[in-house]
Amino acid sequence: MARASSARRHPSGDIPVARRAGAARQRRRGSGPVVGLAAVVAVVAGGATVLLGTNRTAPVQPAQSLEIEGFRQRPDEDGRLLGHFPYEEVPPDQRVSFEPGIELHVDAANALDAMMQAGLTDGVDLRLLSGYRSLSLQESIFFDIASERNQSAEERAQVSAPPGYSEHSTGYAVDLGDGEAPETNLSQSFEQTRAFRWLQDNAARYHFILSFPRGNQQGVMYEPWHWRFQGTAAALRQFEAARRFTSRRL
Repeated sequence: MARASSARRHPSGDIPVARRAGAARQRRRGSGPVVGLAAVVAVVAGGATVLLGTNRTAPVQPAQSLEIEGFRQRPDEDGRLLGHFPYEEVPPDQRVSFEPGIELHVDAANALDAMMQAGLTDGVDLRLLSGYRSLSLQESIFFDIASERNQSAEERAQVSAPPGYSEHSTGYAVDLGDGEAPETNLSQSFEQTRAFRWLQDNAARYHFILSFPRGNQQGVMYEPWHWRFQGTAAALRQFEAARRFTSRRL
């Protein structure tokens, strides 16, 4: 069931207002994948996407280098670029429209729908602010805003991933807000809302985890609004390198 969106503010300016990328498609609970947007260039994650069951102590293999025009930085030996791991882009036929202008991987969409319904039962109004992002959109978010703010690549990477290195490309990552406190959208003050406290207590039931907690090992800014779905084998494989990187340094 589609929801009406509340007024949203984006005080950081790092995430653009969700854009309509064509005619909206209504999600259907329990339905199979729906054909999405036109195909975009797939990102090859190489060895950074590792199979489950491998030795956790084995080094993460470097990912295939992504040629980004005008970008001199190169991935580290473990595949990270400025702290971010590379991610494969979700194929169009595995994306569905969750809300007008916002798409998700079909598995993440089903889980998020269930989680939002549970939140409503508990009096919490979770709102989806951002989901899947194409490589071209992520490129704009990274480079254009960095230019506007006179930020170096290293400074920009603390708050936004380079194209090809964003969890949002997988369709499994979501930015969430509180419908009762839209002024906290995409702000660290979101941690003070009922929605965030509810997520801390309940998100794992729906296989969502906080991607960048305070003091995270990747060196990415604390983002209480950014959660990723890990409820299928495919989703676990996507984020295995990031999980192992964090686990082996605890």
